[in-house]
Amino acid sequence: MSSALLTGIGELVTNDVAVGDGSPLGIIRDAALVVSGGAVEWVGTAGAAPATDERHDLGGRAVIPGFVDSHSHLVFAGDRSAEFAARMDGSRYDGGGISATVAATRRATDEALRALLAARVAEMRAQGTSTVEVKSGYGLTVADEVRALRLAAAVTTETTFLGAHVVPSGAGRDEYVRLVCGEMLRACSPHARWIDVFCEPASEHAFGGDEARTILEAGRAAGLGLRVHGNQLSAGPGVRLAVELGAASVDHCTHLTEADVDALASGATVATLLPGVEFSTRSRYPDARRLIAAGVTVALATDCNPGSCYTSSMPFVIALAVREMRMTPAEALWAATAGSARSLHREDIGVLSPGAQAHLTVLDAPSYIHLAYRPGVPLARALSLGRGPGERREPCDTT
Repeated sequence: MSSALLTGIGELVTNDVAVGDGSPLGIIRDAALVVSGGAVEWVGTAGAAPATDERHDLGGRAVIPGFVDSHSHLVFAGDRSAEFAARMDGSRYDGGGISATVAATRRATDEALRALLAARVAEMRAQGTSTVEVKSGYGLTVADEVRALRLAAAVTTETTFLGAHVVPSGAGRDEYVRLVCGEMLRACSPHARWIDVFCEPASEHAFGGDEARTILEAGRAAGLGLRVHGNQLSAGPGVRLAVELGAASVDHCTHLTEADVDALASGATVATLLPGVEFSTRSRYPDARRLIAAGVTVALATDCNPGSCYTSSMPFVIALAVREMRMTPAEALWAATAGSARSLHREDIGVLSPGAQAHLTVLDAPSYIHLAYRPGVPLARALSLGRGPGERREPCDTT
């Protein structure tokens, strides 16, 4: 098995305090890194690098773990730019526009959806993302939800069944919840790792606390891990329900009570913040400082979707987190890599230390700080170094 040495790394962010400078980012300067079989074999200073079969000089660039985008909705067709323009003119976002995407997605062919998904994943990789979670949720029939998950599984192992995105037009609430928990779940669970629910009592389109509990418990019984859309539009039961049920992540967390923060601080559920949504809906941003001060694990993700946040850029999310949510550049980078990996219960990504997946992102800059310092500039790109034996060739889940 051949090995490759990457040297000339001005700044290497490992996210491993044991191999770096002792800070959460585990930084090594004047660094080198050895990759073999799709995994990191060695990290350290360039002067101590071992002999390898290949050698690549990065010319003083910074290297970070590949971004982990742990919340996205990439399997869809159609365009909702007019809805965005209306919001910029003062309309309020309430989730109702999802029905337009559902209609367009149902009409699209498999080939069309596959091409759109591949283009979005390529766009993410071009901006430094190496792992992406992809949800269903724009089909809302048994056949269409299965199709979305089958397509998503071709590009990532992190697939999420989101039949409980909204109650589709014309369906009764109780009847639809029974469908999601029964026939739809049985058909979709073989294609999914996770189940998610949009728990938002403030929206007539989403699901209340009791409905969300029923759906999540059914998903857990089917062997799926739990994720929750919670507290996006108003305070509600989503966050505390997620913590009570041991969900891996509760996402949005925009409107939190003291009880919500206390629950997150006392549990293991990650709070995944999605500031691109607030940017795109002109809503208030989550209070990241409050969560961090309470000791809550915070992740960042794009929530790439056609309605409330059509961006695929993790660097943009980092810049927003620093500017609008008062996170430090170091906190934001950690949240976009190691924090998001924790929200997926993954220890092999979001970190660059021996044994981890060789998911590397190279910056055309001397330091990670430039991700927030130079917003909108295309500095980051995921670096492909082949794959290990037996790995599936997944465009946004392996390098």
